[in-house]
Amino acid sequence: MGRSAERMGGAPLSESRAPEFLRGPAVCSGPVFTQTVHIRWRDVDAYGHVNNAVYLTYLEECRDRWAKQVLGPTFDFVIVRIAIDYRRELSLGDEEVTVTCRGTGFGTSSIRTAERIVAREGWLAAESASVVVAHDAEARSSRPLTPPEGELLAAAIEADAAAG
Repeated sequence: MGRSAERMGGAPLSESRAPEFLRGPAVCSGPVFTQTVHIRWRDVDAYGHVNNAVYLTYLEECRDRWAKQVLGPTFDFVIVRIAIDYRRELSLGDEEVTVTCRGTGFGTSSIRTAERIVAREGWLAAESASVVVAHDAEARSSRPLTPPEGELLAAAIEADAAAG
């Protein structure tokens, strides 16, 4: 783990607890990316609730947009880990959710994010922690983050931490 990962809270997810913001109300500050997702009829399974795999799609859409917002439209990455806690079921009657994503740390090639799915009424439906790695499409493998990317990530994470 590099110095930047240590400075940015670089403990592996298995050794860390969920960031404090995951335990409180949704906060949209600094580089946090927030988006509203409308629950579609096709998102609901035979049990009448949003299927567990669809939660991952909601999270993915927000995480992708967060990465593009922080690192630019040409930044490519692949997800290598996601841990999700389903807190409460969603149904078609909930109509829409707010999904948020923020960076929580980074290493040599990896970026850690935390996401939330909050129902329109304000209750927490799911929270997750993810690890993505910068991707070299030509080599089809991970690649180190560049110094400018590290600077952008550090600024985004620090700005968000300062905002609370």
